[in-house]
Amino acid sequence: MPILNKLKMTKTSDIKFLKAYDMASNTSLKFPPDIMLHFYAYYKRATLKNGFYTAGNHEGVRSAFKANALLQVENLSQNEARAKYIEMVEKHIGEI
Repeated sequence: MPILNKLKMTKTSDIKFLKAYDMASNTSLKFPPDIMLHFYAYYKRATLKNGFYTAGNHEGVRSAFKANALLQVENLSQNEARAKYIEMVEKHIGEI
């Protein structure tokens, strides 16, 4: 998994998160926009390095939905966001 090298995570929970990301990235399932926005926001919050991600202004309505999704998770810690992301993958895609 190339992302493993990129994020340099070693804990079991981190490995589970990476597997969840791999499953979500490679699924052929289609999800409604609200579910996709939750995946997006939890992933962004879970992989936060410095500061807080924000959606750009160049995308109009789509950007507004992304920004709103990010605001909804801004009080979560990175570990909480990882746990929520894993939970969503297991609920919508399958057990990790």
